[in-house]
Amino acid sequence: MDPLDIARWQFGITTVYHFLLVPLTLGLGPVVVVFHTMYVRTGNERYLRMTKFWGKLFLVNFILGVATGIVQEFQFGMAWSSYSRFVGDVFGAPLAMEGLLAFFVESTFLGLWIFGWGRLPKRVHLATLWLAVIGSWLSAFFIIVANSWMQHPVGVQLVHGRPRLVDIWAVLTNNTALAAYSHTLTGSLAVGGAFLLGIAWYHLWRRRHDGIDTVDASGRVVVGEAPELRGRDKTDHKVWLTSLRIGAVVAVIGFVGVAITGDLQGKLMFQQQPMKMAAAEAACQTGTSFSVLSIGDVGAKSCKDVVGVIEIPGLLSFLAKGDFTTTVTGVDDLLPQYQEKYGTTIPNDPIYGSQAGKTIQYVPIMAVTYWSFRLMILFGALAAFAALVALWLTRKGTVPRSKWLARLALLGILSPFAASAAGWVFTELGRQPFVVAPNPTPGGIDGVYMFTAAAVSPGVTSGELLFSLISLGLVYGALLVVEVGLLVRYVRAGVAGAMPELGAPEKPDEPGTRDDVLAFAY
Repeated sequence: MDPLDIARWQFGITTVYHFLLVPLTLGLGPVVVVFHTMYVRTGNERYLRMTKFWGKLFLVNFILGVATGIVQEFQFGMAWSSYSRFVGDVFGAPLAMEGLLAFFVESTFLGLWIFGWGRLPKRVHLATLWLAVIGSWLSAFFIIVANSWMQHPVGVQLVHGRPRLVDIWAVLTNNTALAAYSHTLTGSLAVGGAFLLGIAWYHLWRRRHDGIDTVDASGRVVVGEAPELRGRDKTDHKVWLTSLRIGAVVAVIGFVGVAITGDLQGKLMFQQQPMKMAAAEAACQTGTSFSVLSIGDVGAKSCKDVVGVIEIPGLLSFLAKGDFTTTVTGVDDLLPQYQEKYGTTIPNDPIYGSQAGKTIQYVPIMAVTYWSFRLMILFGALAAFAALVALWLTRKGTVPRSKWLARLALLGILSPFAASAAGWVFTELGRQPFVVAPNPTPGGIDGVYMFTAAAVSPGVTSGELLFSLISLGLVYGALLVVEVGLLVRYVRAGVAGAMPELGAPEKPDEPGTRDDVLAFAY
């Protein structure tokens, strides 16, 4: 196998895996902050329980997210040293800011929040959580800034074939970065909202299933108590109902934000990466119509035999420019423009290794760009629709007793995760064959681009990369088992698993011993 292919698979797998954890951290953190703030302001025990339960799940995800995220930067030196040399002068600033200004802030203050219960004054303790969550959002911003520079390089000069940073402000305010960052945050809110909704639905359903809560003739909830089950009182019902409805509202708000920011990203893509835009729509011919469904050989890196079966006239123009008449250049017309400007073959240079002399495939694999774009929209819309349905079904204070609806609610947690993963696959694979895409907009810097074929480490063999791919795959698989196991364990335990004072479940073989491996947290 080619080292380039293995290196790309490795980075793709580890990055998509890591970004399954990131949106939950970014989306769940602000919700926990709101719950904790409400508790400090009102003293209501319901908000304390919500803070501790959702806060524990937030901590599990945060810890695993840190463990998987560290690998990303190591890979720059391991498998992508040529890329690192090319972008190092630019990436040094935002990545240093991420490490020094953001990560240290979030980790330090999160530690203070974890160990500060009952030790710090309530408002100071609350402030530590605010700072930790703000730090996580700042951390995401600097990472998005770095990624967005790869999509749209700005603020540099080309010196001896390498970009040199001359305007850090231009890099930090890159319009691509601002659009991507807002899109990421709103998508994360959708993830966090769906997470609350699904788990809260499960616990409300358990209360119905166990006969704790019933409904009257009008279908309105009659809240009961089961003291023998520890913590399953009337406040417990309020915890889950409030969490569900807040989660549903957050999910809907997140989806609306995703739609607005996604539209902005599409218009920037039309200017900055026209081939990605065309490939996303399988727009082989120049025109204005949006393809709802196309058939043909969309798996190839060409437009051979691709035919639009269902098209909406003018919609593609609206996505690209905000009107219904702007002509969007198709793949067949863009291809000769790319070939004229950037060449038809990989340059015969030692840095390209076995890739030198090969024909450059400027058209991304359309099966990937076309369907990942649509799956992103589909899964996001499904999550928002489910949230609206949940708000309607819980208007009388509880959920239906249907086991299948409870399973669908839990399964629905995965929908915005799938949308997020599909969005990143589209973003990164649609940029190929460039690892740093050229900037074709007015004022763009000529020559600041890099083919992915030149980015891989020249001294790394296929065997070494395959070994690291398998090793990281096994480690990440083990971490996935740990994360899912911990999340399932604490979700099932409910509030009692996060608040020992309510009486956490005992191990069947060790009476009197709390089954709470994160007891140190509170």
